[in-house]
Amino acid sequence: MTRAGAPRETVRRLAVVIVTSTRAAAGDYEDRTGPVIASWLLERSFEVAPVVVVADGPDVAAALAAAVASSADLVVTTGGTGIGAGDGTADATAAILDKPLPGFSEELRRRGAASTPFSLISRGVAGIAGSTFIVNLPGSSGGVRDGLELLGEVVEHVFDQLAGRNHEQSLDQLAGRNHEQSLDQLAGGDHG
Repeated sequence: MTRAGAPRETVRRLAVVIVTSTRAAAGDYEDRTGPVIASWLLERSFEVAPVVVVADGPDVAAALAAAVASSADLVVTTGGTGIGAGDGTADATAAILDKPLPGFSEELRRRGAASTPFSLISRGVAGIAGSTFIVNLPGSSGGVRDGLELLGEVVEHVFDQLAGRNHEQSLDQLAGRNHEQSLDQLAGGDHG
């Protein structure tokens, strides 16, 4: 463990992308969101497993279980978050979460509503299963774009929390200063 304010060791985290699309799984449609997510993750130094494409239904739960069993640090799903008969990604995800994080999904829907009211009927969820952070994104390119923007804002803090670092340490890392400097400033000490 690094001391507060010390540079963090570079950790290569494993990410799994699961595309839920019956048409893409059947080869009738070429998914465009999975590669966008995988590219975003690679740009952020994740080790990215090959994108998994599954049909709506029970295959989603199996893919999620396999991703968590692989000790993935992050699982990002796309698709299957609506209210259609086959849309079961949110249900399959909710069933394996130990710690739901409803604020993430609420914020994603709020941001999406600025572009389309349809985001409000997304049932996507987010949370922790074991030590894996799972996030459901819609299957639309706009929903994925909004979701990745939000994910980028919180993912490191989620990993900090999972690693046992406290809020102050996480905030200090973000600010690029150590805990002692922060306390000093709060106490009215040296501001330089």
